[in-house]
Amino acid sequence: MYVVPPPRGPDLAAAGAAGAEAPRVYQVWKGSNIFFLQGRFIFGPDGRSLFLTIFMIVAPVSIFCALVAKKLMDDFSTTLGLPVMVAAIVFTLYDLTLLLLASGRDPGIVPRNAHPPEPEIFEGNAEIGGVRTPQLRLPRTKDVNVNGIIVKVKYCDTCMLYRPPRCSHCSICNNCVERFDHHCPWVGQCIGLRNYRFFYMFVFSTTLLCLYVFGFCWVYIVKIRNAEQISIWRAMTKTLASIVLIVYTFLSVWFVGGLSVFHLYLMSTNQTTYENFRYRYDRRANPYDRGVVKNFKEIFFTSIPPSKNKFRARVPQEQRFQPRSTGGGFMSPNMGKAVSDIEMGRKPVTWDELRAITQIGDLEEGLHNANIEDDKVRELGEASTDLSREAVSTRSMEVQAALHDRRSSWGRGGSWERTYELQPVEAARGETNRMASGNGSSNIATGN
Repeated sequence: MYVVPPPRGPDLAAAGAAGAEAPRVYQVWKGSNIFFLQGRFIFGPDGRSLFLTIFMIVAPVSIFCALVAKKLMDDFSTTLGLPVMVAAIVFTLYDLTLLLLASGRDPGIVPRNAHPPEPEIFEGNAEIGGVRTPQLRLPRTKDVNVNGIIVKVKYCDTCMLYRPPRCSHCSICNNCVERFDHHCPWVGQCIGLRNYRFFYMFVFSTTLLCLYVFGFCWVYIVKIRNAEQISIWRAMTKTLASIVLIVYTFLSVWFVGGLSVFHLYLMSTNQTTYENFRYRYDRRANPYDRGVVKNFKEIFFTSIPPSKNKFRARVPQEQRFQPRSTGGGFMSPNMGKAVSDIEMGRKPVTWDELRAITQIGDLEEGLHNANIEDDKVRELGEASTDLSREAVSTRSMEVQAALHDRRSSWGRGGSWERTYELQPVEAARGETNRMASGNGSSNIATGN
């Protein structure tokens, strides 16, 4: 198992400078996924729940084979018991294979952009370090024509791209997934374009497996009743394993069976779970619905597109070391809007609130530095104190405005890491000290 470590910029730079071998994509993956066998299998961050799912399938089938199918073979006839046991084992292996295909493969992750797309909308100018730079804002949505119907696609701040139609950002895996259906905790993976077929086949085959075990447990009870000429209730008491399996499979079939029927409806209307709960196509036209037959062909009889991510490939040099931004900036389309687009179950937080939180430390440091400057200036006299405070106040407001604009802008030509303009701060401090020294000398000369 390989869990992606937190990013370490200086270490990567040192490795590149030393000529070390480039890391593989899965080793520097920015999502929350877990990788197995050196990137050959990819799971969600909750992939460990897969072991619970496997146990809930294997345990009842093992009890069925040992205490029901074997009894059918020993007590009654080999022609009945042996085929029942073999069929249960083969069906279980088939079910587990579908589970692995649904959970261990790329669900359709859209690769992140190394740079944002070109901005299109001007948002006025901002003065940073005495230079006025234009603020550019990407449009929050774009219109895309799907089967003659206009569909709006949204911009993803995390992946720095406009999501394709039917694509959404999973807040658990932290990836944009094509034809995003939902994130399944039982499978431990997002369900999307490349694994939805296997997910449904797994759910449906699990339903059939439950019905299989449920039915042959009743066959065994009836065999006992007929052989011993007793009531059905007395026969049930002679095989407690059958009673436990009947109750277990009866409860399970309501869950997996109901899920199978629900997704059967979604496939017939060409919807995803996310679209069904969010957009409600019963109130407006569904641009993806092409008829029941074509909808099922799209799911089961079309080739699965290859993955857009080569997890075992080496990271290109230009993506390992991104230069910091030095020029003008442009703004996120979501600046000032709620961050949570599909962050299910989370309270929306605006970008303004996030900026306010990050500026608390800077405000405290600014107040501390201002107090130190006031103590030094106060020694030079009342006149110089008033003048210096006015200069400090003016410069502080200019510096805060520059920092604010800098933080709320994104670099056009480099990485998206935010950098701060320190030169205006040093210039403000230097000019304040020069003004304070000049005023002090004036006062001394006046006094002489």
